[in-house]
Amino acid sequence: MTGGDGVRTVGHGEHRVIGLHGWFGSAAGWGQLPDLVDREAFTWAFPDLRGYGARRDEPGAHTVAEVAADVLTLADRLGWDRFSLVGHSMGAKYAQQVLADAPDRVRRLVAISGVPAGPTPFDPEGRALFDGAAGDRDARYAIIDLTTGNRLPRAFVDGLVQHSLDAADPAAFAGYLTAWADEDISAAVGAVAGRVPVLCVAGRHDPALGEDALRATWLAAHPGAELVVLAEAGHYAMYETPPVLVAVVEEFLGRG
Repeated sequence: MTGGDGVRTVGHGEHRVIGLHGWFGSAAGWGQLPDLVDREAFTWAFPDLRGYGARRDEPGAHTVAEVAADVLTLADRLGWDRFSLVGHSMGAKYAQQVLADAPDRVRRLVAISGVPAGPTPFDPEGRALFDGAAGDRDARYAIIDLTTGNRLPRAFVDGLVQHSLDAADPAAFAGYLTAWADEDISAAVGAVAGRVPVLCVAGRHDPALGEDALRATWLAAHPGAELVVLAEAGHYAMYETPPVLVAVVEEFLGRG
């Protein structure tokens, strides 16, 4: 269920997990993943970031540091001393900041098509497309279609676009682009690298944050990090291949 505070909770297991959504997501934007998790083994909390969902009208600076502070405040409110983190896309960058801020509280970290700790390189045309997405439905469609390999039905892509339009305040949406694309938290992440196990999940059809990109960034930054490539997924594995994604994530989380 999703509370009025924008936190969707699933399960009642001992292993606590906080899921941080991506740029086009929300607490309700995790596809079938919340329906398929093991509720006996895990308790999941999926919060809306400021400017999304139930927090759409909540003001904020929309920085990496602010998101991480909000996550730790949520963990305190839930009474969770230790927890794992699962971040999708930009949410994975914010998860790294939580790890940097409170390494002793994090059990394990999973990055699904994760944005790296450093700035995201764009060519001018690509940056213009992303800059325009806050106010342009067609730009959002083009980004989602591209990052799922230009291979999925129009209705599928349109559904993700509509969710993003309904869920996010346009100004917050634009602000988070600056946070995930431009902020550099690599020094802070490097200071805690190797402290916790890390799993990176890539979709074979994701040209932006696929296997090569994750090897060059996440696996280089996190010694011992594991990589799983999902053959039939692009950037949105929780929508494209949810049972396979859940199986991979739960196997990793279940180790400790």
